[in-house]
Amino acid sequence: MQKIVIVGGGAGGLELASRLSRTLGRKKQAEITLVDRSRTHIWKPLLHEVAAGVIDKHSDGVDYAIHAVAHHYRFQLGEMCSLNAQAQIITLSPLIDEEGTQVLPEREIHYDQLVLAVGSVSNDFGTLGVAEHCYFLDSLKQAERFHRALLNQLIRINQQEDKDARIDVAIVGAGATGTELAAQLHHVANLSKAYGMPDMSASRLKITIVEAGERILPALPERIANSARKALHKLGVDIKEQTMVAEADAKGLITKDGGRIDADLMVWAAGVKAPDFITKLALFETNRANQILVDKQLRSSSHKNIWVLGDCCGFQQENGKWVPPRAQSAHQMADIVAHNITSLFTQKDTKDFTYKDYGSLVHLSKYSTVGSLMGSLSNSSMFIEGRLAKLVYVSLYNMHQFAVHGKIKGALKLLVKKLSQAISPKLKLH
Repeated sequence: MQKIVIVGGGAGGLELASRLSRTLGRKKQAEITLVDRSRTHIWKPLLHEVAAGVIDKHSDGVDYAIHAVAHHYRFQLGEMCSLNAQAQIITLSPLIDEEGTQVLPEREIHYDQLVLAVGSVSNDFGTLGVAEHCYFLDSLKQAERFHRALLNQLIRINQQEDKDARIDVAIVGAGATGTELAAQLHHVANLSKAYGMPDMSASRLKITIVEAGERILPALPERIANSARKALHKLGVDIKEQTMVAEADAKGLITKDGGRIDADLMVWAAGVKAPDFITKLALFETNRANQILVDKQLRSSSHKNIWVLGDCCGFQQENGKWVPPRAQSAHQMADIVAHNITSLFTQKDTKDFTYKDYGSLVHLSKYSTVGSLMGSLSNSSMFIEGRLAKLVYVSLYNMHQFAVHGKIKGALKLLVKKLSQAISPKLKLH
């Protein structure tokens, strides 16, 4: 039986495992294995909400092991540390628990078809002190770490006799993650008043967004950026555009022009790259963002039985632009890779990948949602905001749920989530 191994259970990897398991796995035409270093999947666009504490991994996450049993594939907990393309074997590092005890030894997994969907990590561009003093939001573990630190700061300020004391938060990078996190933190500061912190409110939270580029949301249309900037200013968020960070220390950020931004919490959200271990493998052609170069069918340019999708995939379009590292890109790539791998078994024609930009949305907590929808018959876009934009934003998450669980189970999951939101606390205090 052919062995298909998928490394990375993010939006693209988990959707691909689900699709292949419903076809090749259920028919026992292939043995499908998903590898991930985490036990739980959270849709990456929601990580800033985990960090703020407005959603819970237990209600919004997917347990890989349970999902695998229900969907006819195998799950291996671990992190890929090496790849032997000639022998078609990947090696997983030993699994060590928090006490330093080895849970699982180093393991080898053989594959016939390998899919790399290892996502991306924050790119600190080698900025001094960032790795030591800033929080990142690349993974569930990092989001939960920031949430614990945020709770500690809320408790500290709430109990101070000096009512003018405040929490200073600096967010480096004004893309979707940075701007959405700023709005959620403002919301959480107000929510905390109803959860045992009566002296806490957004008035005691100072949020500064630092952007090196000319404007916030540089990858999105200017009209969206202007609308988002207006909403953030209403919340009292300080936006510093055309400001480059030169260094971070324990007490804040130092800008290139010698200025200082004091901060109790610092979040680095200023760009992404594929994990460094990809280039260290010395097996693939890569671009400046460490992404693996692929052909038109999303196979590695150097190994035709290794497929790549999501943020670690370097696909250059005919216009010369790289496909952006977004959830919609991973979703589209998972569709094509699922079709092409299945075609190898059914002897049907494979398809080339064509990226379609369906628009962009920015959800600023309960305060505002803005975005643009791309026309299906032209390259024109339509600006949307308010309830319509919020509905479209929610529908993107719903599409992911349907892709992962199927239509019936996906609908039931959404219903359970809705009921859970109605009876659960709006702020997670753990």
